[in-house]
This record gives sequence, C-alpha cells and structure tokens, in this order.
Amino acid sequence: MKLFADLHLHSKYSRAVSEKMNALELARAGKVKGLNLLGTGDFTHPLYLKELKETLKPSQHAGMYEAGGSLFLLTAEVSQIFTQDGRGRRVHNILFAPSFEVVDQLNEGFDKWGKRDYDGRPIFGRSCIELADLCRSISPDIEIIPAHCWTPWFAIFGSMSGFDSIKECFGDRASMVHAIETGMSSDPAMNWRLSQLDDITLVSFSDAHSPYPWKLGREATIFDLDKPSYNELIDSIRKKDPKRLLSTIETQPEYGKYHWDGHRACNFSCDPEESKRLHDVCPVCKRRMTIGVEHRVNQLADRPAGFVPEGSIPFKALIPLSEVIAGVLDTGIMSKSVWREFDSLMRACGNELNALLEAPYEKLAGATHEKIAKAIIDNREGRVRVKPGYDGVYGVPIFGEKEKVSIAIEPAERSRLGQQTLGEY
Repeated sequence: MKLFADLHLHSKYSRAVSEKMNALELARAGKVKGLNLLGTGDFTHPLYLKELKETLKPSQHAGMYEAGGSLFLLTAEVSQIFTQDGRGRRVHNILFAPSFEVVDQLNEGFDKWGKRDYDGRPIFGRSCIELADLCRSISPDIEIIPAHCWTPWFAIFGSMSGFDSIKECFGDRASMVHAIETGMSSDPAMNWRLSQLDDITLVSFSDAHSPYPWKLGREATIFDLDKPSYNELIDSIRKKDPKRLLSTIETQPEYGKYHWDGHRACNFSCDPEESKRLHDVCPVCKRRMTIGVEHRVNQLADRPAGFVPEGSIPFKALIPLSEVIAGVLDTGIMSKSVWREFDSLMRACGNELNALLEAPYEKLAGATHEKIAKAIIDNREGRVRVKPGYDGVYGVPIFGEKEKVSIAIEPAERSRLGQQTLGEY
C-alpha cells in the first residue's frame, strides 16, 4: 500500500493556526492534496487530545487510526529551550506514538516538566537527552525526529541556537535518533554533504498551520508498505529501507523562509559568499545577520555540493500548485481566479499531487490555461527559479516573463467561488 504521508502538523490549539485544523478537516483537505496518511499533531494539548479520542477510531492497520476516510498517526511537536555546554539551546522535536495509552504516559511525564494546556506545541526547559530518557522509559516504539533541522532559531543544527551534530545534542542517546526532518529551507541534496548523516533517514513534512493546499502536504514522505502499520512504518524509517520508504516531496529549498542570510527589517538578503565578504554583518543596520540554512550547511559539510551517498532516498522538489497558478496569473494565491483553475485541475486530475507529479501535459492543458499547464510541467522538471527566502521571508517563485494571463470568470461562477471552502472537494 502506497502512503503519501504528512506527519508534522498543528491543531487549532497551537499559536497562529487556523481554526479548521482538526482531524475531519485534515482528512478532507488531505484528499484534495493527495495525502492518505496524516499526523494528528499536538497530542500534548489536553483539549485536542480529548477531541482526538472522540474522533479517531482504530483502523485495520495496527497503531494507525481512521477519521473521515483517512489514516492518522498520533504525533506532536515539543519545543525545548535549555542550556547545554554553557550555551543556550532551542530545539524542536517531532514525536510519533503507537497508541493513546503511550500518549497518556508521555503526557504524564510532561506534566512533571511544565504546563501543556496553553499551546499545542508546549515549551519545556529540558534537554533533548532528557526527552530521549523519558521516551525510552515509556516505550521503545516512540520515535523522536528533530524538526525542520536547519532552521536558525529552533532546530538541532540551527545557526543561532543549535548543535554541530546529533551526538553533541543527544549525547549517548544519539542512537535513538534515526531520522531528521529536512525542513523547507534545505533538501536532501544539501544534507548529503554531511557524512555524519549517512545513516540517518531524511524525511519531509509540511509543519502546516492551515489546511489550505499550499500549506498542507507542501512537503511529504512516500512509503510503500506491504502490511501497513505503525511499527512497519517506523521500521522502514529506522532501517532507511528504500523498498519501503520510496521518496520525499520537498519544496525547492530557496522557497523556505531561512535559505539565505539577511535581515527582514532591513529588506536585505545575500548568499553565503556575500555574507563572508560582509563578515556576516548587515550593511544596512550594521548588526549580525540571521545566518540562513545554506550558510550553515556549508559550515558543517565535509563534502562538495552534488555528492550523492550510496543508499540515498530520492526526492522531488515542487512548488505548491496554487503558487504555480498564482505566479502565472500574477495574482494573489487566495484570488478567485486561482481557485477556479485549481478547482478545474482537481476535477481533471483527482488531487494536487497527481497534477504536479503524474498528469500529462495534454490533460493539464485540457483543464486549464496552456501557460499554467506549461508551468506545472516546468515545476515538475525543476525549471522554476525561486528568489531565495531569508530571515522569515518566504522565497518567491519566478515564472518567466510577467505576461498577464487573462482568465475569464462568469458571473454565476464568481458567486460560487466567493463561497468556496476546502470542504467542497
């Protein structure tokens, strides 16, 4: 069974997250995207956990749950702010759990660390070593995955508060870490430059805060499991098995919010080479810039760009479909014209990932404007340039010349589009 999985999400109980982020809405939105396995997110929050226990039902696949016709894994993210080796550290970790019983035990342990009811992603002043010890004391089936591992401010390799290795962060518990999440500002090719990661599985998930299709599933991992279950999925990650873990779907790393160095307030960004010339100092305000992911990878890499280690899991870099349409039409991503073309492509292709990855040009061109169809193919084949993101600013896809493409919308259709929600799909 092929599983298109997005296992890093947040619920409506997390800060700055859509009210629609609940299991049933995620199931509906996942079908639009082409996902059939989703993380619940936020199982640490008491109110959301109560909702999950009421909504999710055990599926025929052990350790996986079902709601709205989609499969779910019990997942959460925790933020850890602590001091280690005389330096302040800030690391986010994703947790997978095989059952509500294990989740309840984890939460009992977290209650000894601090409060869980104020945010879906709780903050604890405990180290990653302590997190590993807690998980090991409860169940060997709990999986710990460092989240968006290169993000400057809150990640294991972050330039501002992270570590230089998994061993440095987790100590002699490093053997418990089998995978890292690449995050939007890096892709597997960048991570392949570090020999220390050769035995680590690279996974990708969206960290979505809303169910819109340009957020949910913008990064995902594709599994192929003969007998799908929680333990089988975890085993495929722990063994880095290319027969069961087929590939990851990434955004182009330039699209991420922290790919290059810069200062958002000063509207300034630059590549790592320019940063070196500037001694990492912003030329506008004369303060140290936020050092981005490409720069940080260069610092830790012991291999040249382009190196591909043996046994690497392949990946595909894609810009979300709504971004492609909006770029070609030169309009806002939430505009009615973008929704119209997106809707037409969904009716023709079934879901977004099929449109992005599989649908032939002829089918795409029959459902939308030929320039949009061509841009989808260019996206699929890696020909879309992206102005790199920096210091919290997303990268900007560039779709050739800014030639205005006119899409006519009939009055009756305009009324319907104005009321459109993901639930219609």
